[in-house]
Amino acid sequence: MTEAKELLKCERCAVYLLDLDCGEAGHLEKIVERPGKSIQENRKPLSRRESSIESSKFTMIFEMDNETQEARVYRPSTNDLSSPLGQIARYVAGTGQILNIGDVTSWLKKDVVETEKEPTRSILCMPIANGQRTVIGVAQLINKVFDNGTSFTDSDVSIFEAFAIFCGLGIHNTQMYESACKLMAKQKVALECLSYHATANNDDALKLTSDPIPSAKEFNLYSFTFTDFDLTDDDTCRASIRMFEQCNLIHKFHIPYDILCRWILSVKKNYRPVKYHNWRHALNVAQTMFAMLKTGKMEQFMTDLEILGLLVACLCHDLDHRGTNNAFQTKTESPLAILYSTSTMEHHHFDQCVMILNSDSNNIFQNLSMEDYRRVMKVVESAILSTDLAVYFKKKNRFMELIDEGEFDWQSEEKKELLCGMMMTACDVSAIAKPWEVQHRVAKLVADEFFDQGDLERLQLNQQPVAMMDRERRDELPQMQVGFIDVICMPLYKVMAETFPWIKPLYEGTKENRKHWQDLAEKVEIGLTWIDRDTIEEPVEEFVSYEPRDIEFTVTTLNCAHPERKDQVQEKSALGKFTSFRKGGRSLGKGVRQRLSKSLYVKTNSEDTSKTKVLISERKSRNKLCLLI
Repeated sequence: MTEAKELLKCERCAVYLLDLDCGEAGHLEKIVERPGKSIQENRKPLSRRESSIESSKFTMIFEMDNETQEARVYRPSTNDLSSPLGQIARYVAGTGQILNIGDVTSWLKKDVVETEKEPTRSILCMPIANGQRTVIGVAQLINKVFDNGTSFTDSDVSIFEAFAIFCGLGIHNTQMYESACKLMAKQKVALECLSYHATANNDDALKLTSDPIPSAKEFNLYSFTFTDFDLTDDDTCRASIRMFEQCNLIHKFHIPYDILCRWILSVKKNYRPVKYHNWRHALNVAQTMFAMLKTGKMEQFMTDLEILGLLVACLCHDLDHRGTNNAFQTKTESPLAILYSTSTMEHHHFDQCVMILNSDSNNIFQNLSMEDYRRVMKVVESAILSTDLAVYFKKKNRFMELIDEGEFDWQSEEKKELLCGMMMTACDVSAIAKPWEVQHRVAKLVADEFFDQGDLERLQLNQQPVAMMDRERRDELPQMQVGFIDVICMPLYKVMAETFPWIKPLYEGTKENRKHWQDLAEKVEIGLTWIDRDTIEEPVEEFVSYEPRDIEFTVTTLNCAHPERKDQVQEKSALGKFTSFRKGGRSLGKGVRQRLSKSLYVKTNSEDTSKTKVLISERKSRNKLCLLI
């Protein structure tokens, strides 16, 4: 303003600002276009209606005084807006036109009552536009300084237009900055509200703080066969505390016990009630990490700070999981997918972890030094991101190379991060290594969650889901489980068991479960399927309530040597339907026939040798004969 005032030789200058939002969407280069055409002096005077245009939207006035050379910034009063300068500014703001007035009194057609030391004789008033060519303010040059007291020239108008362009750029950027500051403030308020509601309440925290914590042996925490099925929700929190105590982390890092209790409850609260990726899954992952560190003796490769980071990462690795995977977030163009182009959900899980740690009375790292805090947060971030299987596949080959080279020193930063990442994946999929009864039940939970996503893809995206998420292809689950074990689990557990023999139970458990899934896959292939009502919301088979008892089935002999036979027998029992049929024209492998003969107790019927009746104990043979999904 000072330079424009000196260049154009005027007594005073002023800028009126309008209260408009200035968005980022506009292109700033549009500002170089002329905002309006010059208005000649013979423009007729303002009407009362026109003079009130935009009167309520001026929020700030910047004024440069001729004598003091000081800038005044103030909010306009009613008198300011009704003054001659205010009326002219309102008119220009409302029409977007340029006014070059040599005689203000004549133009207004009434006497001007001046409150300033210098009366207003001439004025050059120009609109200031933003990137969207919206008027955001008005610039005024007042009283051209000449001996003959003439008005502003056309040359002055052109120069002032250039000034208005740069003035618009500056105001536009300033308004964008102010808008960003307001949005950040709103975000801060929203985060404060979110953290308040995401934090465990004091009563629950006090109760957990005063509760006795059972021993690790009572919880079976040292075993790779641990299961949470018999634990209450309170027990899951107590088990988490016990792991921190057994690792002596509370004492080593001066973690206030009440803060730890509140943090665990807050983490639990921030897991959604989805079918699989919930708080109990997080507990199982943390317990497997604990067992690997203690029973598997992996703690010898870790510092205490890294152990702390790994346990925190395990408990937080699926925070706020929505029951859908990264691919679904990308397909639906969700806000999370816009925020993070890779490892979408994993980045969100880490952000939620940080949010809880930053919440009031939840920072279990509060007594760490700045350097230790930086290091432990790096461990937590890397570990959580490693649970993305896409990251696992990227790093797996490098890990295998180190193992093949006989690597035994894992203390370098790169190797330590790689080892921790592999351990996180091993823990994340460790349900595959649990005893068959546990694994089978967990697999049904996973399938249910996947089927729900498949249903969403059909309804929302009108897309055919992949096989593992297609409810209509549920009978393929055993074969898909075998594929999952062969591609992801077995290679990892095998190489880790060979290198770190104390974690061999994970490998052995996975091998045993593969046999079960392979057995079920072969039974599905020949038609021995079973749909369990308790685990699928819309099962293929509908069952009625019943008392447990032996069930009588009729099984048709599979005579593949005579493809022309098409006899098929089906009988109903109190439990439901059982169907067996011959695969037309296909010969069964010897291994399938042998396993099938071991599974069934066949009593030959003398009247019809092609049919037999089989008595099968429901409790003993249910898992063998039935595909419970």
